[in-house]
Amino acid sequence: MKVEELNSYWTSIYYHLHYTHQEKITHQTIRLLQHIDKSSSVGIREIADYLTISHNTASEHVKRSIEKGYVYKNRDIQDERKVILHLTEAGKDILKRNSSLDEEKLSAILREMTASEKQLIQQAFQLLSERAEHV
Repeated sequence: MKVEELNSYWTSIYYHLHYTHQEKITHQTIRLLQHIDKSSSVGIREIADYLTISHNTASEHVKRSIEKGYVYKNRDIQDERKVILHLTEAGKDILKRNSSLDEEKLSAILREMTASEKQLIQQAFQLLSERAEHV
């Protein structure tokens, strides 16, 4: 299997099946929201490391995300010095619309597939997702 071919398939899938973007949001903000969503106990330091930016810059990005209503913060129960970031419902919604496939479009395609085709796709995506977690 050629990696370039797989990437081409993925970008084509996303291009055709993504939600129509309605909000003006930066790619960096989406990455920030994804990291909070996919990780546990995320603070400013983890955001800075993940985005390879300074602590001050990460703090500003988080501050703007809080002001927009995408993120909220609270203190870590075990270590009250540490601030933990969480997505609000609005943050979860905007992340979904800017990083997921449109469920209506995807459902329409799946309705046209046989049971074995659906199973094959589900198994392939599950395997790829599981392996991606360990990279």
